[in-house]
Amino acid sequence: MNPDTIFSFIQIIFADILLSGDNALIIGMAAAGLSPEFRKKAIFLGLALAAGLRIFFAAIASSLMAVPGILFIGGLLLTWVCWRFFCELREHVPETAEHALEAPGYQGPPRRQLMSALVTITIADVSMSIDNVVAVAAIARENTALLIFGLALSIGLMAFCATMVMRMLTRYPWITYLGLAFLVYLAADMLIAGWPDMARYAGLGEWAA
Repeated sequence: MNPDTIFSFIQIIFADILLSGDNALIIGMAAAGLSPEFRKKAIFLGLALAAGLRIFFAAIASSLMAVPGILFIGGLLLTWVCWRFFCELREHVPETAEHALEAPGYQGPPRRQLMSALVTITIADVSMSIDNVVAVAAIARENTALLIFGLALSIGLMAFCATMVMRMLTRYPWITYLGLAFLVYLAADMLIAGWPDMARYAGLGEWAA
């Protein structure tokens, strides 16, 4: 295995860990204001939906990557994820989300309804599932084995390890900041790589180079 492939494997593992942890973080934040009897249900449904969406988008990954400008669009989505992630870190939101996953957690009157929390979770799950699949595909490029590995790892993390990953990221902030720097790099790489296709699709051929 050549050094470039090994580096790509490391990048994919890091991206999967961060994006699955951040996805779980959003689910925890959305569930934080629910009453105890609904909190566990919202977290379970959110994680199950995120895993299911990753399976769905993984199944259509080749078609998804054929969409004109998808790398650029994925880069824009990932840029938004980076900004939101930075704001969450600055406001110490991860600690609040982690508390929502702990028992007994918040015990007061519900501050939001289950349906409202599930809408927030669903929007975040769809966005981050697409981003995770596109990010893995952007790293793997033409290497099918890398793509399959990255998508399988992403699905496994969301299905079985998402809350554990989130707790690791909140308890070791330096990993989170290192990860944020990596996501910024990955977003920039996707924007640069995807711009020529997006420019041609938008009729800006002279700006494609």
